[in-house]
Amino acid sequence: MGTSQADKAGLQEISFAAAQRTGRVSREDALAIFDALEPIDTDFMLGAWKGEGFETGHPLDGVLERCHWHGKRFESEEHVHPLVFRKVSGKLTAVKPLLAMPGLGLLDRMPFMKSAFVGKVFQWMLPLLSGRKSAARLRMTTYRGKATATMVYDNLPINDVFRKVDDNTVLGIMDLKGMTLPFFFVLRRDESGAAL
Repeated sequence: MGTSQADKAGLQEISFAAAQRTGRVSREDALAIFDALEPIDTDFMLGAWKGEGFETGHPLDGVLERCHWHGKRFESEEHVHPLVFRKVSGKLTAVKPLLAMPGLGLLDRMPFMKSAFVGKVFQWMLPLLSGRKSAARLRMTTYRGKATATMVYDNLPINDVFRKVDDNTVLGIMDLKGMTLPFFFVLRRDESGAAL
């Protein structure tokens, strides 16, 4: 028994590029895109990366950007700055995850946490949240059937799992213990060389 054209159309996969053009995809399509991408090793992630959203309707969509998130910095497998933000002055700073992320579970119950006002307040508070010590490591883990580079937070039950879009872009999933919906984001190599 053959597959009809309608069935084939229903099975057609959405690409990363198409998802970026659309601006938002379903969680199912995002997972299909992630699953189709190549795994990478930890060396691939070394260096500075600029972050951006990959919207799927998750409560965290847009929150990091509103808080002036810049990206992540992987100095070595043992020394990673998982949260790099832009201060009011324009300079970059690494933020201590334990201080910056306690409100993740409140987003569903307190939508005002996602407002531009809260993001500006967060930016003004960055000097109090910043730290120079690394707060994560890079490891190979198996996630959704493939071993790939993963950023493991030192003091939080979070793994950020990466797959390769191209030589300068990765799609990431934040895997937070107890969070039922995966949170997606994009990292692009940051060649600006801005210091922390």
